[in-house]
Amino acid sequence: MIAETVCSAVAVAGLGIAAVTAYRRRFLSAARIAAYALVPLGLVMTGVVQWLADTAFSPTAWAGFGVLGCAWALFATTRAVERRRGGGGTRKERKAAARSARPDAVASGASAPSLGPAASRPASRPTATDDFSDIEAILKKHGI
Repeated sequence: MIAETVCSAVAVAGLGIAAVTAYRRRFLSAARIAAYALVPLGLVMTGVVQWLADTAFSPTAWAGFGVLGCAWALFATTRAVERRRGGGGTRKERKAAARSARPDAVASGASAPSLGPAASRPASRPTATDDFSDIEAILKKHGI
């Protein structure tokens, strides 16, 4: 009962301030103030204030909040430990995941490499003089 009265008084005071602000020709600010002032009135009319007041003075509700806090702390702790260990699940599941993630040295269907004529001669590499001659040509082209 007291909470509803206080919220209604805050709404009326906010609407009064909005009226004064609108009188000063600051309509955008007045509309924003009126919107904020109507929120407590809407909460009273929907019954949220009564529900909150009943919850705030209920020992059962506070015990429920305590239980929820403990649950949250357990979730956070287990998640932190899981991240520190580097994965979740049982030891058996982690080993199986590590085995499946490890690449095999040779694929099961791989054949022997071909040793044709291309494999017998070494690949030709460009020499340092070839690289510098290209650079010199580019510099000459730009007049440097």
